[in-house]
Amino acid sequence: MYVMNIQLPDGSSRSLHDGASAFDLAKDIGEGLARAVIAATVNNQTCDLSTVLSDGDVVSLITEKSPEGLEVIRHSTSHLMAMAVQEVFPSAQVTIGPVIEDGFYYDFAFERAFTPEDLKVIEKKMKEIARRKLPIVREEWARDDAVKHFEGLGEKYKALLIGRIPAGETVSLYKQGEWSDLCRGPHVPNTSKLRFFKLMKVSGAYWEGDAKNEQLHRIYGTAWASKEDLKAYLHRLEEAEKRDHRKLAKKLDLFHLQDEAPGMIFWHPKGWSVWQVVENEIRSIMQNNGYQEIKTPQVVDRKLWEKSGHWEKFRDDMFTTNTENREYAIKPMNCPCHIQVYNQALHSYRDLPLRLAEFGSCHRNEPSGTLHGLMRLRNFVQDDAHIFCTEDQIQVEVSDFIDLVFETYKKFGFEEVIIFLSDRPEKRVGTDEQWDKGEASLHEALKSKGLEYGLNPGEGAFYGPKIEFSLKDCLGRVWQCGTIQVDFSMPGRLDAEYIAEDNSKKTPVMLHRAVLGSLERFIGILIEEYEGKFPLWLAPTQAVVCNISESQSEYVQEVTEKMQQAGLRVESDLRNEKVGYKVRAHTLDRVPYILVVGDRERDEKTISVRTRSGDNLGTKTVDAWIAEMQDMQKEYK
Repeated sequence: MYVMNIQLPDGSSRSLHDGASAFDLAKDIGEGLARAVIAATVNNQTCDLSTVLSDGDVVSLITEKSPEGLEVIRHSTSHLMAMAVQEVFPSAQVTIGPVIEDGFYYDFAFERAFTPEDLKVIEKKMKEIARRKLPIVREEWARDDAVKHFEGLGEKYKALLIGRIPAGETVSLYKQGEWSDLCRGPHVPNTSKLRFFKLMKVSGAYWEGDAKNEQLHRIYGTAWASKEDLKAYLHRLEEAEKRDHRKLAKKLDLFHLQDEAPGMIFWHPKGWSVWQVVENEIRSIMQNNGYQEIKTPQVVDRKLWEKSGHWEKFRDDMFTTNTENREYAIKPMNCPCHIQVYNQALHSYRDLPLRLAEFGSCHRNEPSGTLHGLMRLRNFVQDDAHIFCTEDQIQVEVSDFIDLVFETYKKFGFEEVIIFLSDRPEKRVGTDEQWDKGEASLHEALKSKGLEYGLNPGEGAFYGPKIEFSLKDCLGRVWQCGTIQVDFSMPGRLDAEYIAEDNSKKTPVMLHRAVLGSLERFIGILIEEYEGKFPLWLAPTQAVVCNISESQSEYVQEVTEKMQQAGLRVESDLRNEKVGYKVRAHTLDRVPYILVVGDRERDEKTISVRTRSGDNLGTKTVDAWIAEMQDMQKEYK
């Protein structure tokens, strides 16, 4: 019998008989692995366990606990759900069902929207099908035969999708029991491997995402490798629901949105207070790091956007207006305007680097379906800056920016930062020499800090490589915020120059950089991170002074004014309510400190201090408490 030599990832090898599959390899290694394995990677291609191996193949076996295994589980569970839907509702037609972050969805054509009660029935059916332990088998069909097959089943959407595949090609179908669907795979070997899942919600969708097409009905689900993982995920969702910044904004009176200005924020006094603290903190950091703040117009002639290249690439995302036979765009980004400021003077190499910063208000015509509170808007403000420098200065500027990013995130309470470097894409501008120097500068800057970072090959901007900085919040969610991007293109397109040391004219490199990204989005992250319980220095109201009876009203106002004059954000509560009611109300409003005044405090010129967590800090003089609060603010920062 012919014997194959199979290479394993650790450099070892296994000898198998001719015609052996990936599953045979797992059994050869051990019964424990054979029970845990669900798919394989053969020569860097993920595939089913039934895949027949060839001599010299490099094979890695995938278990349910690996990231690749989890994706296979979710992909297979989406098919399990689709089969269950059609067993419960035979007239439903399947369309597409991809894996998404933390789960999957499937779109169905059906005469009505699915309800939460339907999901319970479908989920029960999924568990029943899983227990049947149906083999999941890959079949290859001629394209035209597959079209006829699905047309015969009344699956017009599936037939339409297959019909778009070039004539003469074969297509792969995955079959479990009598049910099948078009799919590239891979899938788990049988339905019993799918045990830990839950259907989450329903929503509307359109065929191919086009509102002009038929309305479909989408079911979202999640699937995990273990009961513990599923339970932990559902717990995270519960926590996220409690921390939803949109709900907390309403509860804490921070901001609101309304249909008359979709994707744009109406800030209330308390929310705007948080905004101002964040903006002023960033402004102080910028000033301390050699940035000069500028302000540029909101509306700029189309010609500038054409020259910069934005009109060609982003025209559909721009809001435009016309007047006096001229077409204008409301700026979607700040960089072309910053170059206009740079160009107003003749610069020498001695002037570089030049760092221009702006809290730039940008407008982008995002689809209405993607808008999401502060996290996705049509109008947002960036803590934007552009550094004009020579190629030799890139590394130092990037290195300094990395320090600035970590300093800033730490001040806001974020310690864990995830970093990725994206290098040259296939379609790009600039010379290979420029890209070599730009990428090397980014790598060297990160390495000089001793930082771990991942690579996104080919994911750089068309004009240069970039580094992206993401925060991990208390729920383990990752938010991409900061970035620094090397731009070899736009300064030249917009005629930016400097006089080099040899008196020649050269084009500066421009570094696009932001620390927070969108201020609105970052504040949304802060609201959810702290569940509205902001640290003292960020809290919109840092303390409330409450009286017990009318006789202390004048003293309450005196205390409030004194604390305000000391620069603290303090309010008074003189309502004709019991003091217990007031304390509870301000505790629910997440006010850090509730200061209670009765006759004794009034007579002794003191205050009784309580925290929002319920601690009683005792009685203090007003001056002593002001000093404590001021010290605490400094400690937070």
